[in-house]
Amino acid sequence: MIRRLLLACLCLALGALPARATGDVDLRRYNRVTIAPVSTSIYVGSVSLTLTPFVRKNGVYHSNYVAKVFPYFFWGEQGWITIEMSDDALRQLAKGEVVQFKGRGQNGDGEERRVEGRAVPGDANTGKIKVRVYISKRIELIFNTTYQIGP
Repeated sequence: MIRRLLLACLCLALGALPARATGDVDLRRYNRVTIAPVSTSIYVGSVSLTLTPFVRKNGVYHSNYVAKVFPYFFWGEQGWITIEMSDDALRQLAKGEVVQFKGRGQNGDGEERRVEGRAVPGDANTGKIKVRVYISKRIELIFNTTYQIGP
């Protein structure tokens, strides 16, 4: 009886080793992501976006932003943005797969912003990111930039 129990435990342990060795990704390295400053064109002007590094807690990245509008400086704003990113999505990213994401933001006046995008890995630490920020039903800003994982 004890021999069977030990044999069963050994088989379970040996069977679990390959899956663990290939399936485990240290997700802690994804706890901080830096997005490069970016700008996009609008009708007769441009919008530049600067973000603080995104910090991930409970599957959600959070960052603060500053948006400057040229030449319409009075349209500039600041606020926060969140992006939902599950552990499974991070594992996909680690494998070099494109990941779609959704999120939301809010400016200093309390106006909501819907956010969608995708991350395209380039190597283990960097890649390209495309973010769509929906300002209203008719206004959508598209930002194409890069990201870097880690400090």
